[in-house]
Formats: sequence, structure tokens, C-alpha cells
Amino acid sequence: MTILQQVLRDKGHDVFSVGPDNTVLDAIQLMADKNVGSLVVLNEGILVGIVTERHYARNVFLKGRSSPKTKVGDIMSTRVVYVTPDHTVDEAMALMTEKAVRHLPVMEGEELVGIISIGDLVKSTISSQRFVIEQLERYITR
Repeated sequence: MTILQQVLRDKGHDVFSVGPDNTVLDAIQLMADKNVGSLVVLNEGILVGIVTERHYARNVFLKGRSSPKTKVGDIMSTRVVYVTPDHTVDEAMALMTEKAVRHLPVMEGEELVGIISIGDLVKSTISSQRFVIEQLERYITR
């Protein structure tokens, strides 16, 4: 069973962040520049929230608010669901499904060590299934 520590080793530990006082425009620009769908929100190095493209669409765009004037802190989610490196891919997928989120910060104690997306988990699952299929095919053809 694959644990998230292995997923992060393959993917990398890069985490992109903004502060709660940054504008939504800053956040959306960073997401576009880095080709990611979410950013963690850090205040003096402490995880205080998460902001996603969904937050932007629902809380800025659909409400006619101004991206350059709206602060990230006004639209971010402060109830951050997270996992640890020892969680399995299956546990993370179940949590994402239950909480209807697509991105999970990975915390080791108080330290943010990475972030995983549903795409990362799907990629890991496909890779694991491919390995099992290859092993079964080798076994059968012997």
C-alpha cells in the first residue's frame, strides 16, 4: 500500500503559498504561473488556510467582486483538512471524497511538508495498478 511520503518523494515537496493579506489577483496569477489549482495560505510561516480556483469562482467572480481589491483572507477556507506523510493513498482519497476537496496539505507535526492533489493520487494509483498487472503477466507467462 502506497503512503503519501512515497507520493511526495516522486512528485516533490514544492508548496506554493500566499498570505491572507495578498490580493486574490496575486493568488490567481501565482496559480496560473505555477499551473496549480490551490495555494496554502501562510501567516508568519503558519498554515492558516487554503485558497483554490473554486474559492475564486464562487466567492469573487460569481459575486462580482474585484480581484485586485479582495484579500485572500476574505475568501480562503480556514478549516483546512490535512494528512500526514504516513497516510495511505486510499485514506487520502477517501478523505478528499468525504470532505469534497481536491487538495490536501501534508503536515508533519507543525511543519508543512507538501501538498497533494487528487491528480497526484490518481497517478499513484494507476502506477501501482500497472505494476501489479505487469507482475501478474510475468507470472502467467512463465
